[in-house]
Amino acid sequence: MTARSPPCFPDAASPNRKGTRVDRDDTTLRVLSTSDLAGLDITLADVVDTVEQAYRTLAAGRSDNPRKLTVRPADGHSVSYAMLGRDGVRNVVAFKTSYKHGLDKGRDEQHYYTTLTVYDDVTGLPVAMMDCSRIGSLRTPAVSALLARECASPDAATALVIGTGTQGRLALPFLLTTLPGLKRLLLSGTHPDGIAAVRQELERHFPGRELELVTDLEAAARDADVIVATAGGHTPAAVEADWLKPGATAILVGHGLAPSTLHRADRVIATSEAQMRVTGTDMADADGTLPAVDLELPAAISGASNARTAPDQRIFAYNSGLVVTDIALGHRFAQLAADQGLGTEVDLWR
Repeated sequence: MTARSPPCFPDAASPNRKGTRVDRDDTTLRVLSTSDLAGLDITLADVVDTVEQAYRTLAAGRSDNPRKLTVRPADGHSVSYAMLGRDGVRNVVAFKTSYKHGLDKGRDEQHYYTTLTVYDDVTGLPVAMMDCSRIGSLRTPAVSALLARECASPDAATALVIGTGTQGRLALPFLLTTLPGLKRLLLSGTHPDGIAAVRQELERHFPGRELELVTDLEAAARDADVIVATAGGHTPAAVEADWLKPGATAILVGHGLAPSTLHRADRVIATSEAQMRVTGTDMADADGTLPAVDLELPAAISGASNARTAPDQRIFAYNSGLVVTDIALGHRFAQLAADQGLGTEVDLWR
């Protein structure tokens, strides 16, 4: 796979564009709610470009992405994360928090809150504080699509998505954004509302594209060149290594891949090896170990090395979030929101 020229990011490269620097004192913070962000239009290509820029900047050593902090009570009923990072192209610093409660209960009884607070590292002033849920719902499938672009065989034609939750619903549109040559689109899911949502998103972004709902997961996996596993933790779906054809790429976002797809892969690619070793323990072998990662995604995107080095390699890719991608996408949303006058100005420090 050949190295690509870095894309152009006019918004990131122009720190004085309208909406990025706001003429106000440092006691004021723009708060962007869930509904504020829901009303913003952003193309899939814009999301992919923004996330890709964040990886390139990190690979060039111009951004910082420290390891996340995690707090979890002994009974496991909740989990909390704190993440700090700096984007060296956008010149912003941001803090992300994530709190999920009710992990011992059904999905309808769980509570999840995530926020991103962005500061301008040139002026020293706050940019915005925002709900981070939409950012995550876009960033994660964009990362999967970038992993697919870097790892897939050149003649990849069939994609299979496992799961119809938040991440499954945009997986195919993002895959088609980075791999427009895909011809067959397969979906493995059991929830009628989720299946309908996947169809709706595909039609919205790529009108007329056909979606095949599969009932035989093994047969579908044997046909697939790219598999994106986004299912929830209670899924019975578990694609085994023996089901993968030569040249296949299996990307793990949530659940749906058996540990054998990792341990018997010819190449292992991860957004972050350190994070995989923290959050990917359910893929460990009987001894509790995980195989070494051959390459991290930022290095592949930067062109420093190729994710795929032979056509027939079976590649396992692990998608875990890096806060620099949330920061870049959050800052992009803050720009769009400021341009449209969205959000609530709060005198937080007065």
